[in-house]
Amino acid sequence: QVQLVESGGGLVQAGGSLRLSCAASGRTFGSSHMGWFRQAPGKEREFVAAVTWSGGSTFYADSVKGRFTISRDNAKNTVFLQMNSLKPEDTAVYYCAADQPPLSYPLYSAESYDYWGQGTQVTVSS
Repeated sequence: QVQLVESGGGLVQAGGSLRLSCAASGRTFGSSHMGWFRQAPGKEREFVAAVTWSGGSTFYADSVKGRFTISRDNAKNTVFLQMNSLKPEDTAVYYCAADQPPLSYPLYSAESYDYWGQGTQVTVSS
């Protein structure tokens, strides 16, 4: 069983930055792909970013490319999402997700992930 706990959300003005963290329990973090998704009110959950188990490859939604950076620290069982140049349309609940072995693809699909965190609210004011 894996538990994922997000933190770092909050209220920020447009143009500002936030850094989200996701702390994972369990022994499989280092062999799991990790992803961030978000869900705005009245909208479906959407892919934001993903990183492979080694950290060697990263993937981003077009809407955040160049502004957000996903990274991981396998020694600390933590994945991060650095969000810069935030826009009001980035307002959403952000969820961390783990894709455990046997690994599933594609990483932009929520169906590839086995465990989810409870989410952290990010609100960007204009």
